[in-house]
Amino acid sequence: MTQLDSRAPETELLDPELDTAPGTVHEVVVTVNGRSRRISCEARKSLADALRQDLRLTGTHIGCEQGVCGACTVQLDGRTVRSCLTLAVQADGREVATIEGVAPDTDTLHPIQEAFRAQQGMQCGFCTPGMVLRTQEFLAQNPRPTRDEVREGISSSLCRCTGYQFIVDAVMDAADRLSGEQDQ
Repeated sequence: MTQLDSRAPETELLDPELDTAPGTVHEVVVTVNGRSRRISCEARKSLADALRQDLRLTGTHIGCEQGVCGACTVQLDGRTVRSCLTLAVQADGREVATIEGVAPDTDTLHPIQEAFRAQQGMQCGFCTPGMVLRTQEFLAQNPRPTRDEVREGISSSLCRCTGYQFIVDAVMDAADRLSGEQDQ
């Protein structure tokens, strides 16, 4: 069985030279879903809040605000992170991928999204954006997982509705869909 770290990476420490005094505004330039964006924010503003409030990318959901549930999962330089624990200033000069950037265009779903739809891997949909981004990273690391590896690989994202069976089915389906694309 392949050992993968199912937890989101720990939040990096802030640069000690960064002015964190209340009211101090920082200019942050970040590439979000392939597009360069500029955000003006205080050092303590979370990446989740910057994405939702400043960039109007509301697909990133905020659940527990403590890094436990995974609803706010995004990718930072290709690795999943909890955007509620990651500060916007930590994304300066980096690449962020959100659920809004997963599909190739507005008329086509990504194979992972198709698999979640086909396997009913969602009910209320609150965890789904984070789950899709976590699945994307997981399948890039382990393209042909076992069901047990899927359960471990997605364990950093909580779902209160499905009992995970349909989500595991969706990830297995997505693995099949993605490996089929690679074979072509």
